[in-house]
Amino acid sequence: MTTTVRDNSDEHRFEIHVDDALAGFADYQLHEGRITFTHTEVDDAYEGQGLGTQLADAALDSARDAGQQVLPECSFIADHIRRHPDRYLVLVPEGARGTYDL
Repeated sequence: MTTTVRDNSDEHRFEIHVDDALAGFADYQLHEGRITFTHTEVDDAYEGQGLGTQLADAALDSARDAGQQVLPECSFIADHIRRHPDRYLVLVPEGARGTYDL
């Protein structure tokens, strides 16, 4: 089983594929210097395999590499940042952290 994550910029989402099958995605909107994650979903057939974690890590790492600030309107991404503040909290603007309970 091969797992890959890619940014499908035409669809405004990061996608995780298992072999050739789409297993999940994280929708986003781009703004000047910011990326807002709006919804994350993993297909029920792939639940419990850590794919959501891989997807969130890749999306947030990509935002960091691009120098973007992150607005986690998606509860899954916000929860991921809460669980890994040492890696991702710095991506969320300080003034917005209360909005997302971070």
